[in-house]
Amino acid sequence: MPALHDLAANSYGGDEAGLICGYLFDAGAPEPVRAIDSAQAAAWLGTGAPASQEPAYLWLHFNLSHAHAERWLLRHARLSDTFYETLHEGLPSTRIERADDSLIAVINDVHFEFSFEPSDISTLWISVGPRLVVTARAKPLRSVDALRTAVKAGDAPRSSTELLEHLLRAQADVLVKIVRGVTSRIDRIEDELLAGRLDHKRARLGVLRRLLVRLQRLLAPEPAALFRLLQGPPAWMAEADVQELRGSTEEFSVVLRDMQALQERIKLLQEEIAANVNEDNNRSLFVLTVVTVLALPINILAGLFGMNVGGIPLAEHKHGFWIVVAIVASFTAAAAWAAFRKKR
Repeated sequence: MPALHDLAANSYGGDEAGLICGYLFDAGAPEPVRAIDSAQAAAWLGTGAPASQEPAYLWLHFNLSHAHAERWLLRHARLSDTFYETLHEGLPSTRIERADDSLIAVINDVHFEFSFEPSDISTLWISVGPRLVVTARAKPLRSVDALRTAVKAGDAPRSSTELLEHLLRAQADVLVKIVRGVTSRIDRIEDELLAGRLDHKRARLGVLRRLLVRLQRLLAPEPAALFRLLQGPPAWMAEADVQELRGSTEEFSVVLRDMQALQERIKLLQEEIAANVNEDNNRSLFVLTVVTVLALPINILAGLFGMNVGGIPLAEHKHGFWIVVAIVASFTAAAAWAAFRKKR
């Protein structure tokens, strides 16, 4: 029975409380970074941090798809009401703002199994306090997984704000990789366009452009909220942490400018492809028009001479057939000369 319970918990991506991972950071302890479960986290939050020369804090990462995750947070974490309102408000725009004595951040990130589709983007909710950092997501995300890997490898941010700054820089690194991947795909499409082998792959440009537009719309931090935060940070946040947080957010502007440049490049490629398609269509219409014009004289004469009425010209003439052929050939040559002269 316990094995079945563990299997069900793992299928949710967390333990019985929906906790995916938890780490206790204490620079004054023999083990600066220690992995803990939900029961240990509840005990630590209930008793308070042990006395040490360096401040200790806790990072808990939850899977919101687990039914007990939000319930555990309400019971043990004592987070700001703004955090829970943010979870349910349905506004996914990236922002960092102050709520009471904590920071509330909403960050959009790409799925762990990212396949360059606009739908492969989800939201990460974050609450940052002096002693507790809570991150929560509904689907596996790349940036927070990169941060978890770095922490498991020994990276120990000295404060909760520095942990948030590391997460923002990890997201910026993920975005840089996405920009490089999109650039590589655009390069291949452009090479195929120049070689005349574009065919159906031109439709991928629209998908890539929608992806960049969605990323830019969701990932651009709200400047007003960030400005208010940096002007009036919580008392527990050190000035060095404020500067590092400002630097990490400025990295987003660089990546967003690269995304804007890629959008303009895709737009130019789409316009060039549209021009090529229009040129091919015009060429096909011209050929169809010429064929129609060349066939017009013989169709008219065939219709006239095919009527079963008396008085058909040249009906009794021994060279009537060749005379009609000469007339048709003359009109066809005149029509062809007029059509090709206009083309030139």
